[in-house]
Amino acid sequence: MKTIIRLLTVLLFTIKAYAQDFQGVATYKTQRAVDIKMDSTQMNSDMHKQMQEMLKKQFQKTFTLSFNRKESVYKENESLAPPQVGGSGMQVMVVGAGGGSDILYKNTQENRYVDQKDTMGKIFLVKDNIEPIDWKLEKETKFIGQYQCFKATYTKMVPKPMTFDSASDVVLDDKEPEMIEREVTAWYTPQVPVNSGPEMYQGLPGLILEIHDGKLNIVCSKIILNPEDEVSIKEPMKGKEVNQEDYNKIREKKQKEMLEQFSRKPGRDSGESYQIRIGG
Repeated sequence: MKTIIRLLTVLLFTIKAYAQDFQGVATYKTQRAVDIKMDSTQMNSDMHKQMQEMLKKQFQKTFTLSFNRKESVYKENESLAPPQVGGSGMQVMVVGAGGGSDILYKNTQENRYVDQKDTMGKIFLVKDNIEPIDWKLEKETKFIGQYQCFKATYTKMVPKPMTFDSASDVVLDDKEPEMIEREVTAWYTPQVPVNSGPEMYQGLPGLILEIHDGKLNIVCSKIILNPEDEVSIKEPMKGKEVNQEDYNKIREKKQKEMLEQFSRKPGRDSGESYQIRIGG
C-alpha cells in the first residue's frame, strides 16, 4: 500500500512539473481569398489572372505561435517584400492588410491580450480583455499531421466585405456597416493541452491547428513541443496605448482617408475600371 501511495505521489508531482514547464512553438500558414472584378478594355484575361496571382501571394503569410499553458505570442515570420501589384500605369490599393511588425500577446489565464499593431506607419498598443467564444464542440475528427483533431464551430456577425470600384466615385459616410452572419470552423488537438491558437482564436480544450473563417484559412504546418531552449514569450510594450474599440475607430478613419486620397488621384478617369473585394 505504501508503495502504491509513493508511486501516486511521484506521478502527481511529475504531472504538476510537466504542466508548469509545458511550452512549444507552432508554425501557421495563412491564405485569404481576394475577389477582383475587372471591366476595362485595357485589361485582358492574362493581366487579370496575373493580378489575381500577385494578390494571392500577398496574402499568403507564415506566422509563429510561441506558447505555454497560460501565455502566447503570435507574430509574422520575416520574409521578402511582397510583389508589387499593378502594371501599365495601373495600381491596386489593398486596404486592411496588417503590418509585418504586428505582435499579438495573449494571457488566457488572466483573460487579456496586448496587440502591437503598425497601422499606416504609426504603432498602437491595443490592450483589452479576451472576449469569450461560444464554441460548439462537434463529433467530427481528423488528423493534421500526427495530431488527432476535433471540430468546433461558432457563429458571429461580421461587417459585409468592403468593395471599392475605381470607376465610380468613392462615397464615404458614417453609416453603420451592413452586418452578415458567418460560421467559423476550428480544428483543435487535446494532444497539445493549451487553450490557445492563432490570432484571436482560443478557448478550446487543446491547441487550435486549423481555422476556416470566411475567406481566411489558417493551417498549422509544424509543432515543436518542449524544445531544449526556453521559449521566449514577451508582452509587447511599444506604441500608443488604446483599447480595441478606440483602435477600430482610428483604423476606420485612416482607411477612409486613404480611399479619399485615392479617389482624388490624377488619372482615375483613364477608362480603367476594377473592383476589389477584401474581407470575409
